[in-house]
Amino acid sequence: MKAAILEERKRSIGSGGVHGRGIDCDMNSVSGSVSQRACVYCGARVVLNPITDAFHIVHGPIGCASYTWDIRGSLTSGSELYRNSFSTDLQERDIVFGGAKKLTAAIAEIMEKHAPKLIFVYATCIVGVIGDDVDAVCRDAERIYGVRCIPVKSPGFSGNKSFGYKMACNAIMELISRHKTQKKVGGVNILGDYNLAGEMWIIENYLKEIGIPVLATITGDASYETLIKAPAASLNIVQCAGSMVYLASRMEEEMGIPYERVSFFGIEDTADSLLRVAALVGGAETVRRARALTERGAREILPATEAYRPYLEGKKAAIYVGGGFKAISLIRQFDAMGIETVVVGTQTGRPEDYEVIGGLVGENCVILDDANPTELETFMKLKGADILVGGVKERPLAYKLGVAFCDHNHERKHALAGYEGVVNFTKEIHRSINNPVWGYITPAIAPVTPVTESERF
Repeated sequence: MKAAILEERKRSIGSGGVHGRGIDCDMNSVSGSVSQRACVYCGARVVLNPITDAFHIVHGPIGCASYTWDIRGSLTSGSELYRNSFSTDLQERDIVFGGAKKLTAAIAEIMEKHAPKLIFVYATCIVGVIGDDVDAVCRDAERIYGVRCIPVKSPGFSGNKSFGYKMACNAIMELISRHKTQKKVGGVNILGDYNLAGEMWIIENYLKEIGIPVLATITGDASYETLIKAPAASLNIVQCAGSMVYLASRMEEEMGIPYERVSFFGIEDTADSLLRVAALVGGAETVRRARALTERGAREILPATEAYRPYLEGKKAAIYVGGGFKAISLIRQFDAMGIETVVVGTQTGRPEDYEVIGGLVGENCVILDDANPTELETFMKLKGADILVGGVKERPLAYKLGVAFCDHNHERKHALAGYEGVVNFTKEIHRSINNPVWGYITPAIAPVTPVTESERF
């Protein structure tokens, strides 16, 4: 058991009940750990990809473009251009002599055939090595064609996935900064929701019902025309803190738009978020409408959630997701179901996230930052988890161990946000944990001999 954990990783593994102590996080992955975290380019691409009418040109080998092709389950109410992947397909000759001319030709072809208003150019690892001047190519394109052509500096080796989020946020700021002098008209921007399975529309409908207009969505179901309205908002609400707090901070500093972190996963967090936003943006009537909506929403789904509770109480859950806020919401949702969280980790959690997590879980819960498959397997076995909530990369691990699985990542096609999402999530957890298939296999997660406290990490 002790040999499974790298010495350098022990500082990023802790346990519940550690208010204020914290664990090492928000740093580059340990070499040799084979963690689940993606590269800088991937982090940038998943943030910008849902901008529906933008051309996303991947300046690099074809593998980078294929890796992130149609990577999110984001839905659109307009253009479906974002579901394609465009690449300059750099070859050996381009690496030796430079690929800037190839990029210039690609932009010219796009303008001739499609004439878009917005182009993003992603500089990948090989471009960072050979030194193509992507900034100059983009400036020339803007001058020649009158199109916004924005470089996204995202060589994979330049940091981690969180740094990719930052590069994407810089690109968005480059787009909207030219419009920051427009008059404030009230309303909010929604940051960090990517309209997975239409979740952005659920949130927008809630806000519309309580009388709060949404100016821009960043970036779920976004378009060029809606994004440039963002500087006119009076408040930014941030759903995915890991990817969007940096952008929200810049918009507060440079455009005077304050922000509030929210979550629309689970009954408790959805109600709390709607009431806080209503109080910040509207008056007494807006708060009254928000309170009525939250009370009705909780009341309407109660029969469905209570019907499943007897089948879920006493089960144990492991969580491994991207951001800390999502992990916090999931812990609360499991607690409402009567399920104990025994393992929880994130790819991009921050110290303040882990402090909250430590206070929500029991002292025997294992907390991990930037975990690798070996660590997840080790602690899921140790704690006897009945289900793993994660992304597509964790699914094979759960099934190899004979453990139920729930996809809560960006590839999913089913809505888990809002009150509708609570019912969907509860049903999925029940169907997965209590699926008859588990009776036909010998689980690999049979209890193991516990290690002592001194051996633990």
